[in-house]
Amino acid sequence: MTLEELKKKVYTLIEEYEDTSELTSDEDLANKFNSVANQVQNELARLKKIPEYTTKEVKKGDNLLFTDLASDIYQLNVIRGINYDIIADRVLVEEDGTAEVYYFKYPKQINDDTDNDFKLDLTTDVLEIMPYGIAADLLKSDVSQQYGAVYRQRYEEMKQMLDPRYGTGVFELTGGINI
Repeated sequence: MTLEELKKKVYTLIEEYEDTSELTSDEDLANKFNSVANQVQNELARLKKIPEYTTKEVKKGDNLLFTDLASDIYQLNVIRGINYDIIADRVLVEEDGTAEVYYFKYPKQINDDTDNDFKLDLTTDVLEIMPYGIAADLLKSDVSQQYGAVYRQRYEEMKQMLDPRYGTGVFELTGGINI
């Protein structure tokens, strides 16, 4: 989904969509949108993490911060291909080689300069929840109609149903079990 498609979904949801280049005539909503969208995407990315993979040539004795492995790292999953120890936010390398780094990343950030054709990094299930979180934050100061509270409640319900897994895991027993 692009940022423009997300804007259309949100503005349609809150009945502020207009078929113009700005997508809405409400300047207040338009000015807040990217900042609010960024906050919501970061929150959702912590619930349904974004997997990523990279490799890095390392040498025995390297003492690397996680951010030395990948600049967009949110949480390390596993490193394969080398022996290592992890202490806090550091990787202590025990041999020369190529580290295969599996990690979860922060999404690409949305700011005021982000183009409407920007493609969001999130999975489809998260992208379907995101408009409700954005709508809730955009309308939270409209206390007279309570629309923000309605969208917030729906957003919280949908977050509870979000499945953070990418796989369910499998194991296989061969040869039977002697009891």
